[in-house]
Amino acid sequence: MTGTRIRERRLARGIAQGALAASVGISASYLNLIEHNRRRIGGRILLRLADALQVDAQTLSHGAEAALLATLREAAAEPREKPGEPPPDLDRAEEFAGRFPGWAHLLADTLRRAQAAGRQVDALADRLAHDPQLAASLHEVLSVVTAIRSTASILVETPALEPEWRARFHRNLGEDSQRLAEGAERLVQYLGEGPGTGVSTGRDILSPQDETDHFLSASGHRFDALERGGDPDAVLAQSDLRPGTSAHAQARAALEIYRSDASALPQAALLAAVARHGTAPLALAQDLDAPLPRVMRRLAAMPEDAVGPVGLISADASGAILSLKPLEGFAATRLAGACPLWPLFRAAALPQVPLRRRILQPDRGARPVLAIAACEVAGPAEFNMPPLLRSFMLLLPDAPDADGDEALPVGTVCRICPREVCAARREPSVLRAAEEAHDASGF
Repeated sequence: MTGTRIRERRLARGIAQGALAASVGISASYLNLIEHNRRRIGGRILLRLADALQVDAQTLSHGAEAALLATLREAAAEPREKPGEPPPDLDRAEEFAGRFPGWAHLLADTLRRAQAAGRQVDALADRLAHDPQLAASLHEVLSVVTAIRSTASILVETPALEPEWRARFHRNLGEDSQRLAEGAERLVQYLGEGPGTGVSTGRDILSPQDETDHFLSASGHRFDALERGGDPDAVLAQSDLRPGTSAHAQARAALEIYRSDASALPQAALLAAVARHGTAPLALAQDLDAPLPRVMRRLAAMPEDAVGPVGLISADASGAILSLKPLEGFAATRLAGACPLWPLFRAAALPQVPLRRRILQPDRGARPVLAIAACEVAGPAEFNMPPLLRSFMLLLPDAPDADGDEALPVGTVCRICPREVCAARREPSVLRAAEEAHDASGF
């Protein structure tokens, strides 16, 4: 019935059949066959139709009721505040959605808002703990407040102060007050325009690495010019990165690796192998006779409508995050030390052994993610020196037919991880402290 839902949605939006077909790159006759359920529809075309009709692809393929039921089951799986409460009747979710559709949609919308608010709280907690610009701004404000208090104390406690010194202290008070006002204004402006507010003003760029990340993210971590053998310098010339800066040098190094990977493993060859094996990195590496880390990087550079959602994180031997292409549903940040339980960091201890593990974060609505980790030598060999290794972790949505191995509990960063029992924890969680304060208040 996918075709019927496409037709109903098209008519509801008042779009002509020919216009919709042209917008997604298919013929009107083929779209007519799809709408009358006489042709099966591929995933790529379904995604384009969903985008043109401004509707979720799952709603077209399974219907709104199926999507609503999935959300209700997700709500039922949320952790309960009072363990003694009776669990939801999962077998009656369909009856609930059918008899009370308004309440069901309200519950689903409430869940989405709660999940979005939870992600924002996590991001703000991480930012407050690890944002260097925010820390510097707060330090400046506190320093000026301390200076004003010290000057005021001298004026109060020394009534017989000479006029010349009194005038000097008054001048210092005026200057410090001006500095305090300017510092507070900058702090308020930064808090209003910083990361997580949805306003892209550049204030979330804190370092050359962040500028490089912003450049890569803006292109979707994909460069068609380099896929065709283009020059990295030509790509950089169209960016906002200034030549001679650290960010420009880092971006150029990333583009050189991209071009080398694209030359050694062209997109056409990789997608042909994906058609045979799916997004199974080890099988692809064996089929294409290519190093596993290179296959992982190339998968992360492929169009999402060809290979599905793919995330990739890389780190050096110190554990510093070098590159980050996020996967929806898996929280990661470079502002703080990442969770040491990630397979990414275990790969360096087993340089010749690729790792495959299902992992699960404790975030609201989190689902297991399939992580594949491997490492490669990052530089030339030297006498009497161990090799420099760079680790990679590919992130894929968890397959429904996974081997059944239990998902490994992992976190994002210790500062905002709610797990109470964890041998890898290096600092207390601010979330736990907030819960204890809430319990102590009695509200």
